[in-house]
Amino acid sequence: MNTGEADGNVIAAVDAPTAEDGSGVIHILLLTVGPIVLALVISGALLLILGVNPLTYYAVVLERGLFTSLGLEQSITRMGPLLLVAAGLIVAFRAGIWNLGVDGQFLLGAVLAAASAPALAHALPPALVLLASAILAAIVGVVWSLLPALLRAYHGVNEIITTLMMTFLGTSLANVLVKLMFLDPATTVPQTRTLPVDDRLPRLFGTTINAGLLIGLLAIVGVQIMMAHTAFGLKLRTVGANPVAAAHAGLPVAWLTVLVFALSAGLIGLAGAVEVLGIQGNVRADWNPAYGLAVIPLVFLARLNGYAAIAFVFLFSVLSIGGESAARRVGVPTFFTLVLIALIMIILATVEYADQRARAGRAS
Repeated sequence: MNTGEADGNVIAAVDAPTAEDGSGVIHILLLTVGPIVLALVISGALLLILGVNPLTYYAVVLERGLFTSLGLEQSITRMGPLLLVAAGLIVAFRAGIWNLGVDGQFLLGAVLAAASAPALAHALPPALVLLASAILAAIVGVVWSLLPALLRAYHGVNEIITTLMMTFLGTSLANVLVKLMFLDPATTVPQTRTLPVDDRLPRLFGTTINAGLLIGLLAIVGVQIMMAHTAFGLKLRTVGANPVAAAHAGLPVAWLTVLVFALSAGLIGLAGAVEVLGIQGNVRADWNPAYGLAVIPLVFLARLNGYAAIAFVFLFSVLSIGGESAARRVGVPTFFTLVLIALIMIILATVEYADQRARAGRAS
């Protein structure tokens, strides 16, 4: 088989269409929505054990995260950095790369953006300050991913191990930078200098929602279009589906692997900048929102589809904003939302496994 034939066969295998009728759509909805409903029931039972009325808890979550204007704006605002993280993860996962170094890349991007923006504010116009800080944060994310990328591309080292190690180092380095190099001497709390509110990302339509939402939406829609409808995205998916066949077809697997890491980590570093430049204004020592742990399940719930990920990110934002308020009102731990997401993932994996076994049984 020549290279052209191999390339055609690999592409055909990756993009082979699947027949889906109405019952297929219902089946997918059951596999996706069913675990969410079941997780809500189980978490409700846990709330009862904790002495909390689950209906009261869920009502407060929805009210504070969705049904009040301020809560809805906060939920939508939180979507900006989460969408960027989701976009970075979708690029990596669909290309067969397990980039689990999200938190390190995010925090280093956030710290560099928080340190550079106030320093540049006196020398550059606000728009250029935001642009330069965002670019710097993305570059930092890329640089922090280079070691795992090169080890995976040229030595076959498992990126799960290396990215986890790098995220541990990255979170520690971010704290060191805040406490030593970028410490604001004017405050007693260890943190970077604060970017004034007027110099942050612009607000949209007279609300508290900042332009980070638009950046996140453009990123995840762009990633979805790139991966699903472009030749470059097809090459990345081919490498993820079968690297050996991709190399036989003449694709530069090592170079594409490094490029996937760079795209993924760059988007995640940019997410750190959006969080700081649009919401926080600074970075405190030991601050870590752990968005990686939250978004990884979301993109799998969305089946690595960018459009579906928008809906799941919105759901998580509502749950997290409402959950923070509910925690104060009904006495539930603030991390209970993560417990709920974990339950959804466990149930989803179990249902997916059972469905695959059933399909294999019918096929045999």
